[in-house]
Amino acid sequence: MKKILTLFLFLTLCSLSAHKFYVSIFKIEHSPKKQRLEITTRIFIDDLNAALKKNYAAVTHLGEPAESIQDTQLMNRYLTEHFWVYVNGKKMPYQYVSHEYEDNVLIGYYKINGVAKVSSLKVQNSVLLEISDQQQNVIQSQFNRKKQSLLLTSESISGVLK
Repeated sequence: MKKILTLFLFLTLCSLSAHKFYVSIFKIEHSPKKQRLEITTRIFIDDLNAALKKNYAAVTHLGEPAESIQDTQLMNRYLTEHFWVYVNGKKMPYQYVSHEYEDNVLIGYYKINGVAKVSSLKVQNSVLLEISDQQQNVIQSQFNRKKQSLLLTSESISGVLK
């Protein structure tokens, strides 16, 4: 009985600290053939729901059976307020395509149409910084047959790729 209780306590503590690191990944790829940028985001669901609650005083259910269209709309509003992409010096709006889930991560798909050529890409990203000052937003890019990356934090929320 003592072993079972110890195991139960250990599993409970492990589940309470499911992820102690705060990292989101934003992948931006240029498709010259389609003349667009394709953006894929990977964000922990619980952190995103917490950010939406903190910013908009709304309880959202992303990743849950009760997820609604309003939850998706609020998520997209949040991202457009905290994640900006500048192509060749010009701020470009992106369009939501869809999202899906993988374990406890929300994978979002976005696009920026009308991008024939990319000479520079500036990214400004403050996603989830209000949740944790340890948040890191990794930007991975591929354009002009070149892969580059940035690490954005609360100390440095933007960077340029050329």
